[in-house]
Amino acid sequence: MVLYTLPFSSAFLRVLHCFAWGLIFPCYWLLDRLLASFLITTYEKRQRSEDPCYFLAFCILISTPVYLVLLVASLPFAFLGFLIWAPLQAVRHPYIYSKRGRPDKNRAEQGTAGTPVGEWKAQGKSFCFCTANACLLPDSLARFNNLSDTQGRAREVGKRIRNGASRPQIKIYIDSPTNTSISAASFSSLISPQGGGEGPQRVAGVRRTSSLEYKVESNGEAEKEQEEGGNRDEECVPLNDCPSGVQISISAPEPEGEEDQKGQAANHKPKEGDSGSLDSRTASRESLVKFHVADGTLSNNKLTYHTSVLKKASARKRRHGDDSFDHEISAFFPANLDFLCLQEVFDKRAAGKLKRQLHRYFQYILYDVGRYAWKGCSRFKFLNSGLLLASRYPILDASYHCYPNGRGEDALAAKGALFVKVQVGSTPQDQRIVGYISCTHLHALEGDAAIRCEQLDLLLEWLAEFRKSTSHPSGGQGPEDQVAFDVILGDLNFDNSSSEDKLEQQHVLFTHYKDPCRLGAGEEKPWAVGTLLNPTGLYDEEVSSPESLQKVMENEEGRKEYLVYPTSKNHCSSQKGRKIPLKGSGRRVDYILYTEEGLQQDWKVDVEEYSFVTQLAGLTDHLAVSMRLTVSTGEEEP
Repeated sequence: MVLYTLPFSSAFLRVLHCFAWGLIFPCYWLLDRLLASFLITTYEKRQRSEDPCYFLAFCILISTPVYLVLLVASLPFAFLGFLIWAPLQAVRHPYIYSKRGRPDKNRAEQGTAGTPVGEWKAQGKSFCFCTANACLLPDSLARFNNLSDTQGRAREVGKRIRNGASRPQIKIYIDSPTNTSISAASFSSLISPQGGGEGPQRVAGVRRTSSLEYKVESNGEAEKEQEEGGNRDEECVPLNDCPSGVQISISAPEPEGEEDQKGQAANHKPKEGDSGSLDSRTASRESLVKFHVADGTLSNNKLTYHTSVLKKASARKRRHGDDSFDHEISAFFPANLDFLCLQEVFDKRAAGKLKRQLHRYFQYILYDVGRYAWKGCSRFKFLNSGLLLASRYPILDASYHCYPNGRGEDALAAKGALFVKVQVGSTPQDQRIVGYISCTHLHALEGDAAIRCEQLDLLLEWLAEFRKSTSHPSGGQGPEDQVAFDVILGDLNFDNSSSEDKLEQQHVLFTHYKDPCRLGAGEEKPWAVGTLLNPTGLYDEEVSSPESLQKVMENEEGRKEYLVYPTSKNHCSSQKGRKIPLKGSGRRVDYILYTEEGLQQDWKVDVEEYSFVTQLAGLTDHLAVSMRLTVSTGEEEP
């Protein structure tokens, strides 16, 4: 299957398309600005109330006649451009594949520029997936969700994702299945930030080798070395309490180049209290810390690396009730993120800005996914699907299908499903090890459960066809690919708590695919939280930064103020027109599902950790969701 790197196969058609869009764009932009000037966000209302010189009404009176005159003048050109643009969509490719060329050698070795596919360990690998609704609509439409400045938000969304994902990930392996006692004092020495000097770095008994593996020195003596620019206030304690069988491995991306840092400083002006952008490398390394040791949880009062304690060559037993994996509400995207699926990346210019930011971390990206006009869809489409997929592993095949049954305003966008096959490794016999990722965004209107169920039926049907058609290498030659995982991500626009969503909750999808947050139809696990934020509170000080939003989401009472809760038709309205919320922790409409069916024989997949991510606070009305999946081959480690 061919991956389309350009929207059209012919250079003449590309030039003709650019010419047509150049005629349409002035009218499109003027109409967008005209509508946006009458839709005010709560943030702008607050500015108006706090700043006596903020004359919004006066600006509207001045700009509206200007916009109207220019809009009328641009209509003839837009109409001519539309006559050229619409027929061209019949031969337009359904997506654009972008690959960052010539990745840096050091970054490639560490997995930040594209992960090598040949290194498949006998015991398997772990893969991290994330999904988020970015709400990058044209500015006038985004304001209906209380969001503005789509172009600026697109840049910031990309920065926060790549800075969060490029944090170093520490894993502590303990050879002894019984001795897991590592003191908090020893951990505080591990997390001492170092300066940006060159060469090997030593951190309180932990030596950085060229292979980026940190090992505890057996003699227990700590070499304290504070380079210029390091944290001089933090005490470094020797690792005398660590057992001799402890091995600490750290995967840490190299700092960004000087040009990249200058670009960040010029383009990004963070809001007050917004540390979630992690703009500097130092800030990005001061991320979460959670140490899971024995029966307790050790914490540090500083934001540090997200750390997991693992028992080598043995199953890890978590301390989260009956769950066999870690779950948390995190202020940062997971370190070493492998696959990212975004929804509602509708605006073309915003998609380009977002892609440029993500390409600094992900090497392979599919964007501008979907159809326009009448091509492949039952109704005319003004917007594409809004789907975007980014991967650190090579993309082998991709396919897109448009849902044919959308109605109302949802029918104006080419919502559908994007199916992707990635190569994550190979066997000693050169047999490819692959994974399947499906990204989707379902119908949004309430009361249309039948439409969503039909779309889920189509999703399963299309996925089965895609897997069947891509089960062998191109040309049908060679052995069948070995499948490591099959994951579905996206905004399904229904939750597992609302009585109105019972039809979707009982869909056959959930008999084939597992939802880590779900106990059963209509029943959530106690730790699961909603992912749909109340748009009216997006700019409140209590949730204005990733850290503050994280604290609110961890508090059951605080969540009720800022999450959208499921409601029942049988409940009457309470004061201020609000409906009484049902049980649960908000509407969870963003999903990551995985299956154990159709994988390589004797292989097993397990959830390692599941997170609700608040790092996009103030940029979208959804929480991001991430999941780390461990694929074991059933073979013993040599």
